[in-house]
Amino acid sequence: MIRSELIGKLVETHSHLPRPVVEAALNAILNEIMVGLAQDQRVEVRGFGNFSSKVREARMGRNPRTGEPVQVAHKRILRFRASKLLLEQLNTPATPG
Repeated sequence: MIRSELIGKLVETHSHLPRPVVEAALNAILNEIMVGLAQDQRVEVRGFGNFSSKVREARMGRNPRTGEPVQVAHKRILRFRASKLLLEQLNTPATPG
């Protein structure tokens, strides 16, 4: 599902809200998640999961084409851990029909 499909589903579900309001709400939610992660905070969405960032230290890597060593700089990576509820829903067999 892409962003526009998600907005379309939300508009269908909440038909009393105009599309621009739904888009603004989704943008606000996603923006707050990004701001929290940029400030090195853990973001928890109950029933969905936790987002956090982690620093991956600098290291020596290898160029896969030539095999020569390459210095890889440190960087922050995103981590997501799904909630128990989400994992249970993912692992529940789908009913045919």
